[in-house]
Parts: sequence; structure tokens; C-alpha cells
Amino acid sequence: MTTPDVTVVVAVYNTMPYLTECLQSLVGQSIGLDRLQVVAVDDGSTDDSGRELDRFAEKYPGTFKVLHQENSGGPAVPSNRALELATGRYVYFIGSDDHLGEEALERMVACADAREADVVVGKMVGTNGRYVHQKLYTDDNPDISLYDSALPYTLANTKLFRRELVEKHRLRFPEDMPVGSDQPFTIEACFRARKISVVGDYTCYYAVKRGDASNITYRADHLARLRCAAKIMEHTAALIEAGPKRDAIFKRHFEWELSKLLQKDFLLLDTDTRRKVCEGIAALLDAYFTDGLRDRTGVVRRVRFGLAWRGAVDELSRALSDEAEHGTPPFLLEDGRAFAAYPGFRDGAVGLPDHFYEVLGEGVAGRLAKHTRLESAEWEQEGEDLALALTVRIGVVGDTASAVVVPAQGAMPASADKPGARRLPGDARRPDAVGSFVREAAPDGRGTLLTARVPVRPGTVKRGLRVYVDVAGSTYEIPVRADGTAMPLARRWVRADPHRASVNVNSKGRLVLSTAPLWEPETGAFSRLRSKMSRPKRK
Repeated sequence: MTTPDVTVVVAVYNTMPYLTECLQSLVGQSIGLDRLQVVAVDDGSTDDSGRELDRFAEKYPGTFKVLHQENSGGPAVPSNRALELATGRYVYFIGSDDHLGEEALERMVACADAREADVVVGKMVGTNGRYVHQKLYTDDNPDISLYDSALPYTLANTKLFRRELVEKHRLRFPEDMPVGSDQPFTIEACFRARKISVVGDYTCYYAVKRGDASNITYRADHLARLRCAAKIMEHTAALIEAGPKRDAIFKRHFEWELSKLLQKDFLLLDTDTRRKVCEGIAALLDAYFTDGLRDRTGVVRRVRFGLAWRGAVDELSRALSDEAEHGTPPFLLEDGRAFAAYPGFRDGAVGLPDHFYEVLGEGVAGRLAKHTRLESAEWEQEGEDLALALTVRIGVVGDTASAVVVPAQGAMPASADKPGARRLPGDARRPDAVGSFVREAAPDGRGTLLTARVPVRPGTVKRGLRVYVDVAGSTYEIPVRADGTAMPLARRWVRADPHRASVNVNSKGRLVLSTAPLWEPETGAFSRLRSKMSRPKRK
């Protein structure tokens, strides 16, 4: 019998009707049935999955090999059993609810042969709302590293592995892990591979989120996920010594596996389970959370990790509930530094150092934009002088002397119409405030109110209203968001050349001030502009 180029391993448990599309995508591969072996293991399915496998095995007897066994509780046991029967030069794993692009196997095998790669990662996309990290697939890359690429964020076993590598190092899936059992296999294979390549110019794999979200990843509880994350990290630590290379991989596990244990569903756990989750995370922080990882972790995750590390379960729970209700807390500005004032900040009973709460430049623009909004706006007119009096809330407390409100000079800049704030270049000069200006703490203590009286000048340009604030050594420009705030009616004011002034919210929800003349010269005479101020025509 000719040795197939690739053996596809399919571990199956109750995945109808998705299984049919998965199997159809295998027999329809452009590589051809004579170059393909499919080993499918039915792990005690109680739906029609087993019968569907038998149907394909009967129809394609030279390609399919099907085994049936009692349920093992996860994909590791059936995957290991299939590996014992694999005969292909390469082995590929597919989830039984997912499917492949028609040319996937042919392209990946050709890539492995041409580039002498031991591992080939084919482009993967999510369907039906399934999230798949995409950064790795921006290029077709012949040689990537496990340590300086996005590969640590793509550790599923849905890759092409040279079977010689798998058998040389006796790579198998740990059978005591209900979730994440593919990660130790994938990490070790990539660690030992001579070369890892990426097929990024063709969608090889379609990852499906089932309509009932019954994928095993979505069903595991907090303590099971914590235990499996610990096993993945222990296995990795046994392969890779402490240092930047290990940190490059563990950054993913702190950002994904462990962070997901400290989200809003943490609040649904009973008190004892919350405590056990915090204890487990604390042990992993002690073992692997280096200073470098800590400083590269965003302040939201860093605070949650810190509170878990200190066993501050009540403060952690309050931080999650407060954020769900009010959003992220305001920045506290102090001596040129910025802190996110989450529960436990400078609480001696918690004892968490300030640097866990310090904002180190990550996500500042987005959070400033989210918490900057118009509170009120009205016209103030004295004689021929007109001004727009407005109050803006910013999510900053403490040293707010650096915050000002400024209307754009000249035509409205593109930044005034963007959804978020932007950090100005280091050599950019922050504009001075225009007109009279007052700062005061918001009554709820969660921000600062900036009250400005902006003089209105004649002109025909739109002027986006913006806030400038210094945070952690950088200046940020923030368009003023005005969602749901009542706008004053357009105002006409008398002067030598009468004008109309209006303040509106543009399509992006940003506040824009504009003025326009009520009259324009025409052949030595004046005629009214055709505008909203024009009288209606008589019928």
C-alpha cells in the first residue's frame, strides 16, 4: 500500500450535523483520496455521529478508518489512539465540528516539502462568531519562531506536523486534561521543530462555534480550566528555561487562559470557588509572572492578578462589579504618573504595591475617549458677543491643571471625527484654553468637570470641540462625545454682517460648532442664503 502524504485525525463526540460538513471537506480535498488517510475515533457519541462516520468509512474504505470507544471525557484519548494508527508522512488534526478549505492539505503538504518545515500553520478563520486570533496570518511566512511571532496565540493542534517528529519525541496528548490538552503537544512540537512555516495566503481552516455553544472549550468550569492552564504552564516550563523566551509564551497564558477566569462570570461563583481560583492564580503568579511580564500586562489585568495574588477576593469582586456598572475607574494623576483607582488602591489591608495600579501607556487614549463626554451646552449672548458655554466630563481626577477645552482652529481636523482619542507626538505643543475656563471635581468623585466659555467668531468652517489632557508624560487629544445631550437651538446674532451659529453632533457622535453668514452679496445686492433659516416658498 502506498504511504499517504497526510493522515487527518478526527476526534468525534456528538458533533452532528457539523460532522457531515467536516467529513465532506476532507473527501473533497484537492490533494486526492490516494494521498490521504482519515482516522476518526468516535468517543462514545450519543447522537448520530458514530453512524455518520461508518457511512463515510463504507463509502471510502481505502481512505477512512473508524474506531468506536466509550466516552473518555475529552479529545486527548481518541487523538492518541488515532496517532497509533497513522501512516501518513504528515499528521493533521481537525475538530469534528470544523471544516477545511478545498486546497488546504495540498498547500500545506507542498509548503512542508518545499521548505523542509516540521510544522505548517495554515490560515484559520472563525465562523458563526468563533474568535480566532489573526495576527499570525498577515503574511505567507517560510520560517517563524515560537518566541518572536504571534504563534503563542495560536496553540491549537490544528496544524500539519511531520509524523517523524511526532514519533521521534513520542509526542502525545495528556489524557487528564478536559480542555487545552492540545497545547502541550503543540508547544513541544514547535519547540523541537527545525522549521515552522505559515500558509497565510489561503484560508485552510474554518473554526465553527456551534449554535448552542456546546464546544468543549465553552463548557469547562473555572477550576477545571485553572487546573489545565497550570498543567500547560508546568509542561512548558520543563521545556524552556526561565527568561524572555518562556515569557513570550506565558504572556499568552496570562492574557488568555488566566485572565478569562477573572471576568464578570467570576461573580457568579460561590465564595469558596472564588477563593480557590484566586489561590490557584496566585501560585502561577509566584512561579511565572516575572517583572517583565507584569509591566507588559495592561493595568486592568494587572490589578485583577494583583488582587488575586493578595487573596483580596472581596476587592476583586468589587472591582469587577464596579467596572460592569460604571466602566473603568478614572485616572488619578499625581506627580506626572497616572493610576487606575480600582478597589484596594493604597489599602494597607490589601498591601498591593502602587505599580500594579499604574498606567504605563497602554489603552490610555481609548479610556480617555470613552469617559469624555458633554454634560451640558448653552448659548450666552451679551450685546453682539456670542459664546458657547459648555461643561465636559473627563475620566481624570487629581492633578487636572493640564486639561483644557479647545475648539479647532480653521477647518475641522480628521481627528475630531475619529471614534477615539489620540496621543500627540512628543514635540507637539498643546493649545491654550480658549475663553474663560473652570475645573472642578465631579460630584460622584469619578471624574473632573471642565466648564468653558468658548467665544463664537464669524466664519463658515466647522470647528470640532476637543479636550487636551496630559497623562503619564503624554498629551492626548480627545474629541468631545455628545451622545444623548440636548443641543441648544441655532442662534442668530446681529452685527454688521449677521451670522447664524449652531452646535451639532456629527455622525460619529462628536460635538461640532459651526457658523455661517445669513446674507451673501450677489450682483451688488444682497439675497438670502438658501438655508434652514430661509422662509418657505409661497405656493
